[in-house]
Amino acid sequence: MGADDKIGNKAEELGGKAKEAFGKATNNDEKVAEGRSDQASAKTKQAGENVKDAGNDVKDAFRS
Repeated sequence: MGADDKIGNKAEELGGKAKEAFGKATNNDEKVAEGRSDQASAKTKQAGENVKDAGNDVKDAFRS
């Protein structure tokens, strides 16, 4: 789908990794959990984008 969505999802994933690393460095289990949650959310959104892209590819194949 939109490149902006994909970039946003990747940024959210990277932010989650940073939050998780910060939590580990400071022994803050809550931040570790938040970081992992952010990463999972971003990956789920990206999977949805990939499904949309695949659907569009199939639709385009039938149009040709």
